[in-house]
Amino acid sequence: RSHIPLSGRNPALQEALGIRPHVLVLNKMDLADPRRQPVSGGAGPGPGEAVVSQAAGAQSDSPVPVSLQVVPMVARLVADSPRYHRAESSEHNILVIGVPNVGKSSLINSLRRLHLKKGKATAVGGEPGITKAVLSRIQVCEKPLMYLVDTPGVLPPRLGDVETGMKLALCGAIHDHLVGEDVMADYLLYTLNKQQQFGYVQRYRLGQPCDHIEPLLKHVARTQGRTQKVKVLTGTGNVNMMMLNYPAAAYEFLRDFRAGRLGRVTLD
Repeated sequence: RSHIPLSGRNPALQEALGIRPHVLVLNKMDLADPRRQPVSGGAGPGPGEAVVSQAAGAQSDSPVPVSLQVVPMVARLVADSPRYHRAESSEHNILVIGVPNVGKSSLINSLRRLHLKKGKATAVGGEPGITKAVLSRIQVCEKPLMYLVDTPGVLPPRLGDVETGMKLALCGAIHDHLVGEDVMADYLLYTLNKQQQFGYVQRYRLGQPCDHIEPLLKHVARTQGRTQKVKVLTGTGNVNMMMLNYPAAAYEFLRDFRAGRLGRVTLD
């Protein structure tokens, strides 16, 4: 994923790939900071590797859609690798791997729709864990005959550091409730200020950037109408009061970031 071209790669999967031909797809390139996109160069290409990027929507800077680039790129990589000429069959069997919620299933459906004019073959969703098991082969192309296998997202057993975990969580690779929306929102604000990405100031009509998350969430909760009814026990009985819903405001902040409404940001 282009938000996290380095943190979004599982070191164990990189090691398992070895010299096997593989294509690194950087998804949602249109949401990444164009000034920091050269960072993705540190993620590849290596031996037997090619790099291709795709936008989140229909618009892309590339004149050739990524769905049209992947098939010939895979065929060329396999053909140029002497280790993989042993089978008599000419079909290509490709495993789609990566961390959770980076668009693996969406890529398969896109390839299938473009090359075979068929509907989606694997479920997609905006949260990690939609694909729960290695699925059967899915044909995505006729010439060359190519099958892709969708797999569940895999995270390392131990993350290298807290910051890597926070970046993965911000991009939806880890369920929000496991980290805490308020903690994630605090880290996101810190990162945006550090990179001088002040799109949130314009988005929420603030007078100036915020150094602390509490006043930002308070403002978002007030302007977006994020409130909750709370029972307060008093000497005369229970009283219902309306209070600002800070967790809902934090979730709104995270959702705006993921949708690109706070500007184009690269976390690595």
